[in-house]
Amino acid sequence: MARQAAVIGSPVAHSLSPVLHNAAFQALGLTDWTYTRVECAEDGVAPLVRGLDESWAGLSVTMPGKRAALAVASSATARATAVGAANTLVPTTSGWRADCTDVDGVLGALRAACGFTAGERAVLLGAGGTATAALVALASVGVADVSLVVRSPARAVEARACAERVGVALSVVTWDDADFAALAAGADVLVSTVPPTATEPVAVALAESPCVLDVVYHPWPTPLARAVADRGRSLATGLDMLLHQAFGQSEQFTGQPAPRAEMRAALRAATGDALPLPL
Repeated sequence: MARQAAVIGSPVAHSLSPVLHNAAFQALGLTDWTYTRVECAEDGVAPLVRGLDESWAGLSVTMPGKRAALAVASSATARATAVGAANTLVPTTSGWRADCTDVDGVLGALRAACGFTAGERAVLLGAGGTATAALVALASVGVADVSLVVRSPARAVEARACAERVGVALSVVTWDDADFAALAAGADVLVSTVPPTATEPVAVALAESPCVLDVVYHPWPTPLARAVADRGRSLATGLDMLLHQAFGQSEQFTGQPAPRAEMRAALRAATGDALPLPL
């Protein structure tokens, strides 16, 4: 039977997920499998998922539907529950299972691009959905102390709840009060989930961290990426994260090991070989 999968979200036309997953299907010999984009707002996630038939192998979920994806699922992995959101939905005999392979994306990017495998202290810029996935990822490799920098403490509610679930001590620092150089220098890793316009004025200070993940990858290079390169520090990127989170999704969709080299080659080709995307 022909199978299909898709990425859902809004806006979704820019998504590179079809590049990754169609390359995986081709490499695995799944010639009658297809992966597409489906525009879907948050309130449309539940009706869309409930209307899918047995031809569907799974869904990738991007913003703004990740919390709705977790809510519509009949079961969820421990990490999706810890994050409070899901980027992956896979059909089972008893309904849809939710997972969050964004955790793999953070860890895979940091390991492959920075050599980071464990640490104690981290700095996290921003408190959205990617930030909570980063919290869960960092906690899983021993990070126990995180400084969360946000514009307003009111934005940290979900991150606080996530930190409590995974046993991380979270210190909330407002953007205007932050000593970015001291925070970065005292951390094993820094993860930025905020736009380049936010990091540009403090990029040199942030580059004091020995390992930086900047989840933004377009336009490239970001001011933070340039500062990290100038400082000679290690940098992981949003494209690294996108690639590494897709491996777990592919395996859940197909039931086969992800063809990592082929997926990387497809992503590099689609992005003009702008980044090395280490495995």
